[in-house]
Parts: sequence; C-alpha cells; structure tokens
Amino acid sequence: MKRRKVVSTLLWGIGGVILAPNSLLSSCNSKNDSKQFLTEEDIVLLNDIGETIIPATASSKGAREARIGEFMKVYLTDCYSNEDQEVFKKGLVQLRERSKDKYGKDFLKLSKTQKQNLLTVIDKEAKEYHSNKNKNGPPHYFSLVKEITVFGYFTSEPGATEALRYVPIPGSYNGNLDYTPGDKAWAL
Repeated sequence: MKRRKVVSTLLWGIGGVILAPNSLLSSCNSKNDSKQFLTEEDIVLLNDIGETIIPATASSKGAREARIGEFMKVYLTDCYSNEDQEVFKKGLVQLRERSKDKYGKDFLKLSKTQKQNLLTVIDKEAKEYHSNKNKNGPPHYFSLVKEITVFGYFTSEPGATEALRYVPIPGSYNGNLDYTPGDKAWAL
C-alpha cells in the first residue's frame, strides 16, 4: 500500500471517530424544545415541595439539595406522556391556587407547618381520587409529584449515599443480612 493511501485512510478513519458519536447520539437529545414545559419558577417550587416531602435531617440532605426540581423537569420531559405532563403542569397551578386560597400567599412563602398541612390535605385527596377513579383515568397530579420525588431522591447521590446504606464496590451477594428496625435500607 502506498503512503498516500495509508494517510488518506487514516484521516477518513479519524474523521469518522470524531463525527460519528455526535450523529449517533443526536437521537438522545430532545427534538421538541416545546416539551421543556417547566419554568425556572416551577423548578424552585418543585424543590420546595420535594423538601417538604423529604426534608433534610441531621444525617442526610433533603430533596432540595438533591436538586429534585431539575430532576423532575428532565424525567417528566423524557419519560412521561404528554397527557401526564399536562396533568402535572395543571396540578402545579392548582397547588399555587390552593395555597393562595387557604393562606393568602404563594406556597414558597408559607411556613414549614403550613406547607406540610397543605400537602397532607392534597395527599389525602389524591388517595381518595385514586380509590374512586376510572381504571383508564389520568393520575392525580400530587401522586405524580410524590412518585417522582421519591424516585429522584433515592436515586440521587445524597439519597443513595446518605439516606440509604451504600457500598460503592459491593462484595459477594448475601441475601440474609440482619436488619434492625430503624436501620437505613440498602441502596441498589
């Protein structure tokens, strides 16, 4: 093989290595920016709701420090149907209205106790809704909020390493470990 042919082949190969990953992975990017429906204000609200559901403790960070709002934005956009996204978005509007109706101010300005009381009432309504809803009916927005908050938190670094017991490099499998009530559960 002549030197020119070798150099040409190498250059084409290097160009392919540089350009191929971008074109192959472009399908992973969101093609529809209009689906990015949560605003920065929504993310702040979701961080606050998440912190009310999973607050920081002496031994672990809460949902706000796990950046649950940012996680929800990505997870909702990438993994939930348009219908569920609409339920979620309308639910945030409803939550803000409920806060203003009951306490005369936005959820973010409520005291910790007021936030807990409001979310407890909404959670009770969500449970009643699901016990009476049609099989094919949409989920209650607060059920979605709780579901994503719990999933997002316990798969985040603070949730998995501080709230749960975590072994970064596990040894052999032992399915018969002693468990004392009150111990942290194991992260997967």
